[in-house]
Amino acid sequence: MLGGVLFMITTWVDDVIEQKSIDTIWLATLLFTFYWLYFPLTCGALVVYEKVTSPYLGPKLKPLQKQMNNFIIYLQQAFSNAFHLYLVWIVFMFLPAGFKRIVAIAIGTVYPAVCSMTAAATEEIEDDTYWLTYWSVYGCLFLIMDVSEDFLGRIPGFYTLIIFATIYLMLPMFRGADKVFRKILVALAGLQELLMLRDAISIKKQMLKDLDPERVAVLQKSIAKFFDGSTSDSDPSVLKEELMQGWDRIKSPKINFPFGNAKGGDSEPTEKTNLV
Repeated sequence: MLGGVLFMITTWVDDVIEQKSIDTIWLATLLFTFYWLYFPLTCGALVVYEKVTSPYLGPKLKPLQKQMNNFIIYLQQAFSNAFHLYLVWIVFMFLPAGFKRIVAIAIGTVYPAVCSMTAAATEEIEDDTYWLTYWSVYGCLFLIMDVSEDFLGRIPGFYTLIIFATIYLMLPMFRGADKVFRKILVALAGLQELLMLRDAISIKKQMLKDLDPERVAVLQKSIAKFFDGSTSDSDPSVLKEELMQGWDRIKSPKINFPFGNAKGGDSEPTEKTNLV
């Protein structure tokens, strides 16, 4: 490692310093350093490793190396995926328009249909709502495609754009269907109040699922005061203090240690302690 650094500095010295005397001194110093590093009797590389690299540089450079490795792996995977998608896109561009339409519709219906049937067979409501929202938005996208493809279907990239839009609506990592549904469809239909009511019901179900009954009652009172807004207790900072004070009354769970109480009473375990 040190030899490579010195070699890079040598290249810089040759480009910057034009005096031959200084260049000669630098090359002589470099020759002596390389001899000290690589000669088995001096073993300078081992000295540098034990005194500098291992105790100082290693702990600081190891996290940076891990980040660089993750970044390189990410770039490699992204390049590989982009290359494969580019090859598929080239093949897709030479297909007939009718076959492109079938592929675009299949991407937007086959996988969502399977997920919708699976969601309908489970007890969770969130996945049902997600896929119902998707079908509502995808229906609008399909109508747009069906109406405009007679005029725009022959333009290269039309069905590619439809496929990208479908993937954006479908994948949970984007949640595009939920965004379009909230910002466009609900606004056009004037159903903002019903959507807010649905969100409130979802929040209540989440509270009942994650919190204790006592904490649910306290949180419901705080939310009611906040939405009331007629008293000074509706200030968010005051409500936050009330919620934090409620945590002081919560008792920590009692832990039964296998060898008796940890704070006294029983002595520490010995060789004769019965573990059963």
